[in-house]
Amino acid sequence: MSKSDARNAFPSPEAFWGRHVGDVMRQLGTCPEGISDAEARARRGHFGPNVLKKGRRTDALHLLLRQFSSPISLILIFAASLSFLLQDSTEATIILVIVFASGLLGFWQERGAVHAVEKLLCLAQIKATVRRGRLVKEIAEEDAVPGDIVCLRAGDGVPGDCLLIEAKDLYVDEATLTGETCPVEKSVGVVSAATPLRERTNSVWMGTHVVSGSATVVIVRTGTATEFGKVSDRLVLRPPETEFERGVREFGQLLLRVTLLLLFVVFSINVYLARPVLESFLFALALAVGITPQMLPAVVTMNLAYGARHMAGVNVIVKRLEAIENFGSMNILCSDKTGTLTEGAVRLEAALDPEGARSDRVLRYACINAAFETGYVNPIDRALRDRQEVDLSTCRKLDEVPYDFVRKRLSILVDEGGTEPLMVTKGACANMLAVCSHVSGSSGETVDLRPLLGPIQQRCAEFNARGYRMLGVATKRIRGKRSITRDDESDMTFAGFLLFSDPPRVGITGTLDRLKDLGVTLKIITGDSALVAQNVSEQIGNRFPEVLTGEDLHALSDEALRVLALDVDVFAEIDPNQKERIICALKKSGNIVGYMGDGINDASALHAADVGLSVDSAADVAKEASDIVLPQKNLEVLEQAIREGRKTFANTLKYVFMSTSATFGTMISMAGASLFLPFLPLLPKQILLTNFLTDIPAMTIPSDNVDGELIDRPQRWSMASIRRFMVAFGLLSSVFDFLTFGVLLLLLHTGSVQFRTGWFLESVVSAALIVLVIRTRRPWVESKPGKNLVWSTLGIVAATLLLPFSPVSNLCGFSPMPIGYLATMGGIVVLYILAAEVMKKRFYGGGSCAPRSACEVGVE
Repeated sequence: MSKSDARNAFPSPEAFWGRHVGDVMRQLGTCPEGISDAEARARRGHFGPNVLKKGRRTDALHLLLRQFSSPISLILIFAASLSFLLQDSTEATIILVIVFASGLLGFWQERGAVHAVEKLLCLAQIKATVRRGRLVKEIAEEDAVPGDIVCLRAGDGVPGDCLLIEAKDLYVDEATLTGETCPVEKSVGVVSAATPLRERTNSVWMGTHVVSGSATVVIVRTGTATEFGKVSDRLVLRPPETEFERGVREFGQLLLRVTLLLLFVVFSINVYLARPVLESFLFALALAVGITPQMLPAVVTMNLAYGARHMAGVNVIVKRLEAIENFGSMNILCSDKTGTLTEGAVRLEAALDPEGARSDRVLRYACINAAFETGYVNPIDRALRDRQEVDLSTCRKLDEVPYDFVRKRLSILVDEGGTEPLMVTKGACANMLAVCSHVSGSSGETVDLRPLLGPIQQRCAEFNARGYRMLGVATKRIRGKRSITRDDESDMTFAGFLLFSDPPRVGITGTLDRLKDLGVTLKIITGDSALVAQNVSEQIGNRFPEVLTGEDLHALSDEALRVLALDVDVFAEIDPNQKERIICALKKSGNIVGYMGDGINDASALHAADVGLSVDSAADVAKEASDIVLPQKNLEVLEQAIREGRKTFANTLKYVFMSTSATFGTMISMAGASLFLPFLPLLPKQILLTNFLTDIPAMTIPSDNVDGELIDRPQRWSMASIRRFMVAFGLLSSVFDFLTFGVLLLLLHTGSVQFRTGWFLESVVSAALIVLVIRTRRPWVESKPGKNLVWSTLGIVAATLLLPFSPVSNLCGFSPMPIGYLATMGGIVVLYILAAEVMKKRFYGGGSCAPRSACEVGVE
């Protein structure tokens, strides 16, 4: 059945918000119990996965063909095919064999990396709760189909365009779709078909999320057929380019310019010297292939996948691989304090009346409010629900006004068996006092609030200074109504305080010290009061923390905030929309910023950060916006992840340095040699073979060991440093290449075949061994390389030395060399390694070619 047939079988009701839910469900072929699993599989096959954009193809054939998709590879294959037509089949065959062997090597490595990544991503899928075959189960959101019956609760993302079947106190954040910053109340019903999107109160939309309440809905449209999908090109922007991605792109552009210049110059010189055009063209192409790090995409993917697998070992799931590299650069981490710096198990310490005395009445009011609320359950409500001694059997919930981040209050209307329903409201003390006009005395009498407002506020400040998180509780009798709205939150009676404690995590000070040693500064962003946040900050080791409140922040310009934010330790009393502003201010100062959040109100900050971190138990909207999902809010796990990110960054940079120093120097040497040699210094097939053999050890770099100093500080990409490294070590390589030319021609008096053999041996062996030198900034004997790198390097050296003596020697254009010749080439290689050690010390330790600053060599 084709997709068009599927649409005919299950037509999407037009303007479904203007029709009765029963009619829509009949047209979709579904019922309140949901569709069967078999039916769901059939519909998924017809409609496709519930995603906005198709993912990158990762089937084996596509990955294989992609290895040969670069313009240079295609031109090389075309030139080799042309050589076949001109009866030079042996040369062409060898070239094609090497090209395809390189492609297969890249395919094998990338395919393993891609499969590993796909398995990891499956662990961090966003789930949807659906009714399938009369059972309620969780499925991956991308498996949801039209006709599915979905159960929504606070924190859930909406998995498609849906019509409400049932709704209870449902508020949905539609900011991503409509731009409306305040949550929108939703209810069952029918609206006009001509109703604009933002006023369709009986429908919920893909790309939005539930702030509070619950609902049962039927999915009408999925994927690109949704309202969000229709405008996804405008709304779902590509994630911001990371600093590392930008560095790789700029590196590729640099090599492209050098490659094209060499291609033109070398080809022109050889044609000018009247050498065969096809041979000159193949030689120039082979040079271009030689200087192009064809394995860079595969090595980067392998490094990222290797790092992701190691992080998965501590249950850290990487959703966006490029974020691993950002870990290596991250120098500021922003986080809430609850559950990260503190235990996260909030405890109710006391329920007090306005005079500060313990009050069972205030405790009962608080438990009523927490027990009947249907929003996103937070640690405070959980602590209240655990109070088993409070009997609520006589209470019956009538209505609710859910919590939102503007009012900072939650109201519950209950029937206690009396004539007038009671509204119980709890929230931030300042917000509660703002809607109260009376206060309840210790004996239950109600008096005017105004004379007592000052002492109550003073008492609040004292509790905050002692580190308690504090909420206010108020009540009001609702006459003549059995439902409430926000407008009813006025003229209330202040009943008392709730004091909560959340002590710092055991060992958190040591963890923060280790993060500081890694060059990562922690900044607390919290909605709690300044005094509470300051108290927690002092308990974890900040003797005199700098605090900035949300009110102060509101008065600052963006430029002023950019300057001040660097010195602030604690951002307190912060509204959700201010979190993103803080993140952006820190980024504009040149920092790489991570943000850890797990709540409904953290999505925008997670998007804005260079590294978005969430936890497995977070709200769907937070997990969806994050780059990395942690098993729990634990900075110790994060510390390990940062180390893995820096290892991955360092190992990727090793390949960049290796490819620039070895291939750039060799290609310059060959271009120069072609000017004065009466023959080509290396045949095209020999150049490609050199490139192929030196790439094999590079494939083991992801598992290489990394020196401690490259992990201890944040690392930054620097094109200036790479260019200087390329020039310095490339020229050093060329010096020894020309020394090899002189020895082969003037001392050993070799012919063309022996010359090529000798230079091939020196070139490959030195390029393989030099990796062990440039992989570390220490003397190479003091830095232990990984076993895979050592064995692959030694294997390539052995294979290269044996090649001239093998049966394929003639096919490759080589001939056996006397032992004395080999010893001479070995001496040149030893001198080259010693000179590289000296150059490395000068490059990193001082001298004219040393980087100007630490950050230009990859460490900030």
